[in-house]
Amino acid sequence: MAKADTIKEQSIDLNNSLGFVIHDVARLMRWNFDRKSQDLGLTRSQWSVLASLKRCDGAQQKTLASLLDIAPISLARHIDRLQQDGWVTRQDDPDDRRAKRVFLTDKAHDILAELQTLGQQVRAEALAGITSAEEQQLLQLLLRMRGNLALSANPVI
Repeated sequence: MAKADTIKEQSIDLNNSLGFVIHDVARLMRWNFDRKSQDLGLTRSQWSVLASLKRCDGAQQKTLASLLDIAPISLARHIDRLQQDGWVTRQDDPDDRRAKRVFLTDKAHDILAELQTLGQQVRAEALAGITSAEEQQLLQLLLRMRGNLALSANPVI
């Protein structure tokens, strides 16, 4: 077999490998979401912060940075911009004078509802032709994989 054929065969195998497929699906879902949400006036980084705050409103900045897996200084810049635009507020942490807690504003709650609707649209597009039972099976398998990997890496999930 020629070297070019071997390289072509390897790239086909990579395109169908689990890691590459998971990465591509996640990338395409993000791209579709970005396309649908571009008129809302938020960057992906900004709406990621808002979505994380929806799950844990009032989190300390350092906790939020850990959840988002970004450097605290990067998060601080995002929060500065979000606060300037009226999406979040910062408050002193009553338990730690050095820390700040970040809270969503009413304005943010309103746009999060729109983002959730867009997310549901992208999810429906991604799951077109997949039965509810297949969706549940896929979810359970991915949760098991995440759990397996979390045991060895022990990240914050």
